[in-house]
Amino acid sequence: MTAISLAALADDLGEETSVVDDLLLSLSASEWELPTPAEGWSIRDQVSHLAFFDEMAVLAAVEPNRFRHEASQLVALGPEFPDRVAERYRHMPVPELREWFRSARADLLLVLGELDGGHRVPWFGPDMSLTSSATARLMETWAHGLDIADTLGVACAPTDRLRHIAHLGVRTCGFSFGLRGRPVPADPVRVELVAPSGGLWEWGPPDAANAVHGSALDFCLVVTQRRHLSETDLLVRGPVAQEWMSVAQAFAGAPGPGRQPVRTIVKEVS
Repeated sequence: MTAISLAALADDLGEETSVVDDLLLSLSASEWELPTPAEGWSIRDQVSHLAFFDEMAVLAAVEPNRFRHEASQLVALGPEFPDRVAERYRHMPVPELREWFRSARADLLLVLGELDGGHRVPWFGPDMSLTSSATARLMETWAHGLDIADTLGVACAPTDRLRHIAHLGVRTCGFSFGLRGRPVPADPVRVELVAPSGGLWEWGPPDAANAVHGSALDFCLVVTQRRHLSETDLLVRGPVAQEWMSVAQAFAGAPGPGRQPVRTIVKEVS
């Protein structure tokens, strides 16, 4: 895939932010408490999660030593520390929560406009570039926004901003294996995805024995663990690709349990 500038990435993050903000615009106070597909999390928890980790991303970029100290305290709470964070803000008034999300995101976008994309930042795992950090924030925004949309029964049209999430999904293939204590396969995987605009996005050698083919939307749904593989039309060939799609995780933290299928589609690809 062709590299993208941090400025263009920040623009896409801003657009994805607007999608979430629009979903929240007409909610009543009681609707903020609706349970989402993320077990135990309401809409307010999805929003406080985004706001809190936006603030942590800014801290990682501008005060890395302070970030490392605060991150170590969070990790010490155990692998469920995101749930503990959500609990902290369950009594925050809705207007304050929404303003927090807006201001935290505005601060993040400001930082992205001031620093170089290659600037190294710490996170809950290995250090990464600011470009990778911004990509992760876009992925989180889309995924948690999808949880909110699913709760409200709203369909958000996919856009080519999914390219960032798909790229992150491909890059975290080895991470997904290692996170579960499994050997990282040496065999490459070919990934061919149809973009929402109709173009083709490609990763990996064309002659790879293992491959994933399908829509970018389905791929992103799987690597963010928002849909079970059986509920997509992805075609998966080869044992490495099959195992990867069963554990794919594009986000940091403890191994996610994934979503259980609501319907079952049986597909076998030799």
